[in-house]
Amino acid sequence: MSSTFGRRGLVGIVGIALGAIALGGCGSSSKKYDMAVAENEELRQRVVALQAAKETSDDRLEQLMRENEELAGALDSSSSRPSSASGSDSYGDLPAGVTIGSRGGDVVLTVAGDVLFDSGKATLKETAKRDVARIARILQQRHPTSVIRVEGYTDGDPIRKSGWKSNEHLSAERALAVEEELVRSGVDNARIYSAAFGPANQRGSKQESRRVEIVVLAPGG
Repeated sequence: MSSTFGRRGLVGIVGIALGAIALGGCGSSSKKYDMAVAENEELRQRVVALQAAKETSDDRLEQLMRENEELAGALDSSSSRPSSASGSDSYGDLPAGVTIGSRGGDVVLTVAGDVLFDSGKATLKETAKRDVARIARILQQRHPTSVIRVEGYTDGDPIRKSGWKSNEHLSAERALAVEEELVRSGVDNARIYSAAFGPANQRGSKQESRRVEIVVLAPGG
């Protein structure tokens, strides 16, 4: 009887041991499973973060491309303006009523006629003499050897009361008055001359049409 009990006791002990081993194995598998789940969740979060970063990068790229297109359009628009070719900012503080532009390779400083002269007159105002002197200094600094043509223009109204024979005569005297003042202010007389155009090349309004243009001719012009 004791032998039978011994055999039964041994079997029981082995069963308990195997059960313990089995339970230990289940615990290890459970830990591995939990670790795999955690690792998978971490990888999922990293994928989500990378996807968000990619979307942000794509949005930034589109924004930069739009900005580049806008800058390119602004550059094209700026290069088509007459003033851009001559770089008006580099000419400093121009007198009021003076604008700068280009005509082909020539630099054109346009001075409003009403700034220079009283209506129907060809004598420079005192304030206009100071403005012309400032223009002369700019020409001496920027174009010390270039040939300069002073062009006179008028509006298209027929001459009635001022006593001039024609608009061409008035424009000629006005151009000559500006030329002489430029020479008095230091521009070499040998490289400047005047021309009369009367009502030719009308602008958008009569006021804009009455003007004197100081043209710095391009080399060979």
